[in-house]
Amino acid sequence: MKFYNPVFFILLLLLGAAVYYYIKRIDIEGSFIFPSERLLNKTHRSFKEKAYKNLFILHFLALFFMVFALARPRVPIEESKIHTEGIDIVLALDVSTSMRAEDFTLRGKRASRLDVVKDVVRSFIEKRKNDRIGIVVFAARAYTASPLTLDHTWLLENLQRIRTGMIEDGTAIGLGLVCALNRLKESKARSKVVILLTDGRNNAGDISPSLAAETARALGIKVYTIGAGTKGLAPYPVKDFFGNTVYQPIKIDIDDDALIDIADKTGAKYFRATDTKSLREIYEEINKMEKSPIEETGYLEYRELFGIFLSISFVLLLIEELLRYTLLRKIP
Repeated sequence: MKFYNPVFFILLLLLGAAVYYYIKRIDIEGSFIFPSERLLNKTHRSFKEKAYKNLFILHFLALFFMVFALARPRVPIEESKIHTEGIDIVLALDVSTSMRAEDFTLRGKRASRLDVVKDVVRSFIEKRKNDRIGIVVFAARAYTASPLTLDHTWLLENLQRIRTGMIEDGTAIGLGLVCALNRLKESKARSKVVILLTDGRNNAGDISPSLAAETARALGIKVYTIGAGTKGLAPYPVKDFFGNTVYQPIKIDIDDDALIDIADKTGAKYFRATDTKSLREIYEEINKMEKSPIEETGYLEYRELFGIFLSISFVLLLIEELLRYTLLRKIP
């Protein structure tokens, strides 16, 4: 038998103290002074008197079973095998200012690349309940937005805080990848993965994407790469003389060759996302490809027993009340 809310057993201490106090109170209230011990020996209580005095036992027994009901006792119906899938994943996201380009849509409205990426990544994280996931962001430099964690609520909060312009502008793909690898190199997981997303070319940092890819291969870490953005010109928001947002068409070049090279060297795959739909499909495909089954013994279904204990409690209270006002009724 297991208890879902064992914290309620603390109430048993209070119940024990109440029983002790009640017994002491009865002894004090029922005391009489006799002039001789012989008179006391000749005094015999009837069964009815004794039963009435101990009627409180039924009340406290009812409370005892009620505490058990609150603790929610339950027994497993059947032992089963639960298959979970857990791997370590680091999401490396480009936060250079080019990610402000609004060539994607989100819920029917124009949205920046970064806003759409964050929305898609959120869905991806929510589907990987058994995985440790971390987030690395990069522009001209790279930093860890969240280390590997199973606390996905905290992870999603950190994801929401990510903005462009937080660090100096540029696109250090190699540096971003190495930062992600540093989060995974000490991992004991059987499968380690980096999902790197960028919309530009490596133009910052002192580590080339090719060297970073060689490092990933040496560590046995797969790196899926995603090139995000439409081909050709993309609408980029700027402020005009009056402070209004206007859009200028700019060309943001993606280094497909470098991203393909990273994926090939690490035994992974390169994807090209030109709109929101294709980006979602890419993360969905990666979600399906990266599975590391772990078999655990557990219980899927339980039979709740709190109803039995609650019923016993109510029956005892009912018996107490019936006896108090019928057979053991006390007439003043």
